[in-house]
Amino acid sequence: MGDASLESRIARLVHSHFDALPKRSKPTIHPSGSREWIPLSSIVLVIGEGTPDEILTCVTIATGAKCLSSSQINQCQGMVLHDSHAEILAIRAFNHWLLEECKSILAQGIDPPNHEIEYEIIGANDTKDNDEVGTYPTREEISVTQASAFINWRHQPETEKNLASGTLSRTSDINHSTKTKLSWPPFELRKDLKIYMYGTCAPCGDASMELCMASQEDPTPWATPPLKTNNNSESSSSNSDGNQANPTHTTTNLLNGRAHFSILGAVRRKPSRADAESTLSKSCSDKLAVKQVVSLLTFPACLLIAPSPNAYLSALLLPEEEISRIACARAFGGGETGRLRELNGRRWSSDGDDDTASVGGRLDYAFHPFKVRPVPTAQVEEGWAFGKPKDIEGEVKKKSKSGNISAVWTAAPSSTAMYGKHGKLAITTTTNLNETLINGVKQGYRLSSPTPRKASALSRAKMWGLLRDIMQLLPSADDNTGDNAATAQRDRHEMHMSTETGLGDTPEYPLLAKVKECVLTAQSYDMMKRKCVELGLGPMKVRNEVMLDVRDVLGNWVENRGDEDWGLDVLDESRAKKVVARE
Repeated sequence: MGDASLESRIARLVHSHFDALPKRSKPTIHPSGSREWIPLSSIVLVIGEGTPDEILTCVTIATGAKCLSSSQINQCQGMVLHDSHAEILAIRAFNHWLLEECKSILAQGIDPPNHEIEYEIIGANDTKDNDEVGTYPTREEISVTQASAFINWRHQPETEKNLASGTLSRTSDINHSTKTKLSWPPFELRKDLKIYMYGTCAPCGDASMELCMASQEDPTPWATPPLKTNNNSESSSSNSDGNQANPTHTTTNLLNGRAHFSILGAVRRKPSRADAESTLSKSCSDKLAVKQVVSLLTFPACLLIAPSPNAYLSALLLPEEEISRIACARAFGGGETGRLRELNGRRWSSDGDDDTASVGGRLDYAFHPFKVRPVPTAQVEEGWAFGKPKDIEGEVKKKSKSGNISAVWTAAPSSTAMYGKHGKLAITTTTNLNETLINGVKQGYRLSSPTPRKASALSRAKMWGLLRDIMQLLPSADDNTGDNAATAQRDRHEMHMSTETGLGDTPEYPLLAKVKECVLTAQSYDMMKRKCVELGLGPMKVRNEVMLDVRDVLGNWVENRGDEDWGLDVLDESRAKKVVARE
């Protein structure tokens, strides 16, 4: 692992991946000398932290600082990203990567029970010998005995119901010597995995208010104008417990991103110019605060992966100069000043007794505050050439503006990647996704264009399409639809599962059929999500309750609605051509 701290090694790994991206993914330095700046955010997974076998894997990278105005939302049709701030793109990319990981597990099919796949891999040099990333790696061999390096099957052996540690490593293990039940959600993150987020600047919103104030020529908080009171007196009274870190229960409008510095602990909009049209996208601080309770698993990944304790963010890594301990304790913490402190000790559970609920054990949500840990500012400035220029007394201020391009990168599924071991950095040599986006769509397309080619893989429509593909790979006793590959995959499952211990004879099949019905036949995105919640599929019902409770504690959470009434037909190119023809 070397002498460098975990924070420094994660930062170095992220920057090495970003440096390898194509020029189109990076901000521009103009001939005039003016330059663009952009925030970067990344998700890094750590397996076996603090052990000789520790492995770091960068799975997503994103840059961005823009979001859509509220008037643009109803034009999106599921194909446009509402929020292109780096932190939010990184989380969406992480969930896309998880879905691809699930798909890869299912697509690998059935292997002999004791089959081992040997890869000749390229790993990074041991950090004990060389702390630099990107040097020529060493060669070694590794045996892989499970379908994913990061995700396991959940299952419940009927003969050993109390063994909570049981996991399935590949699809064929659904039918081993003991009778098993397919759990739902079917997957979970491996238990020795931790999730870290690295960013080059503080999240917008409450966690950066003190930094914003300090950067003003006059850091005195602005005078606060009278705010409208909430007409819902019951809601106000139910939360009037003296929580001074949460004043937003008494307001009816979201605060602008940088307005009213004296109001702290408030839910805010994304920051924008004073003359810009308003947005209903909440700040990154607010969205990250919610993730501390609902986990990093968003829809639809939460339908397939259980919200285990390690599905929550372990720590947020930021440059030391970008951390205000007071602000972070208030925005994210559960201490005396924390705006989520009343959630301490609360737990939301699905008991799994209902046929339509989760199968394979109780699913729990709880408040898991992440830590905010520093990375040396000098290291970040050395590795990140696209930070916002600082005003230095006595020096001429450099011209700069925020970039309008967002870059998104994700690693390939772990079954196709190459990893190091024994404390080595895991350099993923294959890429699953590399997109350049402007205004929430792929570069070269307009937001208003009807073609699905504009849609990012992270868009709602494309994520639903990916979920559909995954559902068609799951075994089913009565579903013979789908493309030839999916049908062949099911035939292989059914041949292997034709004994009395087969999945087709277990009571979980009706649940699987309901999940498939929701995903494959819903007429609109809104109907699909509502049906999943109504039926309590997986953790959906309890997750919805958690979301409502957290937003109530934060107060004044205004939903950014208007992009729900569309179906998967928006991804049909022929439909788009008909729309153009009518115009």
